Amino acid sequence: MAESLPWHARLLVHLAQRRKGERVRVPVETDTYWFQDLVRSYPPTPPGADLKPSDVALLQYTGGTTGTPKAAMLTHRNLVTNSLQARAWFPRAAAGREIFLGAIPFFHVYGLTSVLLFGVAVAAEIIVIPRPRPVDIVLEAIQRFRVTLFPGVPTLYAAINEHPNVGEYDLRSGALCVSGAAPLPREVFERFEALTGGRLVEGYGLTETSPLTHCTPLFGERRPASIGLPLPDTDARVVDMTTGEPLPPGDEGELEVRGPQVMLGYWNRPEETDEVFHDGWLRTGDVARMDADGFFHVVDRRKDMIDVSGFKVLPREVEEVLLMHPKVREAVVAGVPDAYRGETVKAFVVLKPGETASEEEIVEFCRLHLAVFKVPRKVEFRSELPKSMVGKYLRRVLIEEERTPKVPAR
Repeated sequence: MAESLPWHARLLVHLAQRRKGERVRVPVETDTYWFQDLVRSYPPTPPGADLKPSDVALLQYTGGTTGTPKAAMLTHRNLVTNSLQARAWFPRAAAGREIFLGAIPFFHVYGLTSVLLFGVAVAAEIIVIPRPRPVDIVLEAIQRFRVTLFPGVPTLYAAINEHPNVGEYDLRSGALCVSGAAPLPREVFERFEALTGGRLVEGYGLTETSPLTHCTPLFGERRPASIGLPLPDTDARVVDMTTGEPLPPGDEGELEVRGPQVMLGYWNRPEETDEVFHDGWLRTGDVARMDADGFFHVVDRRKDMIDVSGFKVLPREVEEVLLMHPKVREAVVAGVPDAYRGETVKAFVVLKPGETASEEEIVEFCRLHLAVFKVPRKVEFRSELPKSMVGKYLRRVLIEEERTPKVPAR
């Protein structure tokens, strides 16, 4: 990577590597080459491939937050279409004048489309941050480059809100910010907008849809806890989880989508492909409802629903209550085995720096806002919660830990 830097920066990198003993030495007899030598020796030439829009462009693996990752076959049409759909949703984006902040990895489909491909579509300058930790790096980039579009995840926006020196940075660049990959808590976007003067909206999508299908309007009306409206050329509906029949506005069921951004299927997984498609619609696995004005609200993942003595508990509803507690910084709720109820609700909580709380205090707070069967019966305090590379909470990891027999210490 150092070879692509200006000479003075390259010199500093090489000096630092020598001091740390990290200088890479490549034996001449190996089949390993310096990238810059290859670039100089073999200038780029147009490939002779006969590509069609329906050809598979890449195998994009699902995150594996609820099970084994699967490779979604995304075509050239899928990716180009989703970039154009994003372009239509940002009508004020000026070609050649936008500055995108790339603080989410491009190997994740969200970063790939919302930053890299969309950025190319509008000839934007992209500020690439390979690792947004510590969050000071992000704050400095917003201040220095006057970022105009900042796609991110809720945990990243929350980290900016809670930075002890956030007031020392000038974050009022007027950036439009789109949160994806996980639900956006209301207190996070309200605090972020107050700090930055920008606009933070929530989007929705799946690896299987390249990924964007919905987004909150950037201007005008916004509905709290809503993923917004379907993007252009995207159809969405809510169906009964048992019969598959479409439901009227206000009723909760499974969200289904269809459109030109939907994948061909899963690579070498015909059975899983058949399971996820329903009469031409893609079954998202998310429980949702649509209001009378066409705004969609995702309630929770169908696979994450907790069955407490026959009563269904949606983790997101409990998590929203936990995040209302003034001492709670992060919270994830999961169903854990229970000999009497089948499953019981357990909360995994990270407190804000300097705060202390008891399990009884957290449970009592939940009793004030939730039905009895939804109140966590167990609370575990942690210093951090497992997250994916893009910052999405890994509920599956917590459940697996609970179901793994504990070996007593000797």
